[in-house]
Amino acid sequence: MVALSSEIKEIFTKTKVMPMATASKAGIPNVAPMASILLVNDDTVWIMDNYMVKTLENLKENPVVALYFYDQDTKRCFQIKGSTEIKTSGPDYEKFRDQVKAKGHKYPAKSLIVIKITDVFECTPGKDAGKKVL
Repeated sequence: MVALSSEIKEIFTKTKVMPMATASKAGIPNVAPMASILLVNDDTVWIMDNYMVKTLENLKENPVVALYFYDQDTKRCFQIKGSTEIKTSGPDYEKFRDQVKAKGHKYPAKSLIVIKITDVFECTPGKDAGKKVL
């Protein structure tokens, strides 16, 4: 289990939109912006599928993802990698669906993408860029 530092959690939480990278089983990449996102605990991220098409297809074929988040103020950035599970029912899905739908009727909240964090990497330019943090 990873244990995120308070700095990583703070930067993650203040980032409003994060690019999420996926790849098909054949290795064809896709990157899409994610906005309905929640850091649940040190090793779990929830993302609500509102408009996913290629991303969802990729996740069904290949459950590995990467998320990138950046703090404009400090210029710090990190990448999280993990494996996913897609949920369309159950208490976790219902809880996050209700939170997302409370923001407005334009969010269909079709499925919950649960990411189990496996790795965290430093992305800030400099001598530690690319270094595995966790």
